[in-house]
Amino acid sequence: MNIVDKIKTRLGPLGNHAHYAHGYYAYPKLEGEIGNTMFFNGKKKLVWSLNNYLGLANHPEVRQADIEGTRNYGLAYPMGARMMSGNTKLHEEFEEKIADYVQKEDAFLLNYGYQGMVSIIDSLVDRKDVIVYDAEFHACIIDGIRLHLGKHFVFKHNDIENCEKQLERAKKIVSETKGAILVITEGVFGMRGDQGKLKEIVALKKKFNFSLLVDDAHGIGCLGKTGAGTGEEQEVQDSIDFYFGTFAKSFAGIGAFIASTKETISFLKYNMRSQIFAKALPMPMVFGALKRLELMRTMPELREKLWKITHSLQKGLTEAGFDIGNTNSPVTPVYLNGTVEEATALVRDLRETHQLFCSMVVYPVVPKGMIILRLIPTAVHTLEDVETTIAVFKEIRANLNSGYYKHQSGNSNILETKTI
Repeated sequence: MNIVDKIKTRLGPLGNHAHYAHGYYAYPKLEGEIGNTMFFNGKKKLVWSLNNYLGLANHPEVRQADIEGTRNYGLAYPMGARMMSGNTKLHEEFEEKIADYVQKEDAFLLNYGYQGMVSIIDSLVDRKDVIVYDAEFHACIIDGIRLHLGKHFVFKHNDIENCEKQLERAKKIVSETKGAILVITEGVFGMRGDQGKLKEIVALKKKFNFSLLVDDAHGIGCLGKTGAGTGEEQEVQDSIDFYFGTFAKSFAGIGAFIASTKETISFLKYNMRSQIFAKALPMPMVFGALKRLELMRTMPELREKLWKITHSLQKGLTEAGFDIGNTNSPVTPVYLNGTVEEATALVRDLRETHQLFCSMVVYPVVPKGMIILRLIPTAVHTLEDVETTIAVFKEIRANLNSGYYKHQSGNSNILETKTI
């Protein structure tokens, strides 16, 4: 059997659903201006699925900066990896400004968040070192850990007692290997919306002498007095050794950064394979990122509007009896009970009957029998959007509890009914 034949029988837990999911439940096409409403299958929908937290995606100053950056530099410049021929003054200017914003000595601008995190982990540890990490990590962190040739121990999600237990195991190993311990957690967990327990983890540093890497993709721009992230929110930013942020959320762009001491950043610049052997972030992205960072720093009203919508949505859902878990960030999961078949019928009802688009998470991402509807409030949503959504959710919950979606699930193959 060759690889081509083999993959026909190894579609994967998500690929097994592709025959009916593609184009609707998976790989849907949202069209039009990025905002609280967009078009799906030719019809206008109220959208709660975009990580455009501060509404910068279509902010007029951001759009103008993106236009100017493209007109002045084009998408090709700079050519080559930064180490060889792709470094510019603007790349370095952004690094200086983002380091100051997140209260670190220096920063390194990365071309992509996912491959950046994989490469950061790969660069920081060797076979003598041990990684201790939270169970509910993003896939990029899991892939980075897969490259690690040494030991790694996972602790139960946000369980500090279990984290300490894994650190005890790690401490014994590094005492023999003469290695070091790297603890990795997230500032905000993107599925549940709860913050990582950074303050409690930091409190363990003296006992176990580890370094801390925090992925704050969902925290940068949203949390903290100035928006500098979860470390600022929990008043432990100075105890985070490696602070990672991505542009895919609040920045509404492409790229990422890692911030730390000058010595550490210098090390990463000469050891991160994803940056040494890949093209630098194109200049329009850097030019646009500078404008986005400027607005984050000078327009706190964007963050205030985000939290106004977030508090209204989460309070309204809770008062209506919905389970939103332990979220303490804008990420708002709504937990329901039902089968995958019921979930597909429910989501189709949301989109086709109520013109509301949000993300659905079901098995195998979460346990069987659980449905998560994941809502992402932003600064461009309105209180009317919140009221509409809560009313709709009450209706779909009633349908789910009555068994209505069980009868509809057999008709949930939307491939026969898609409009163009």
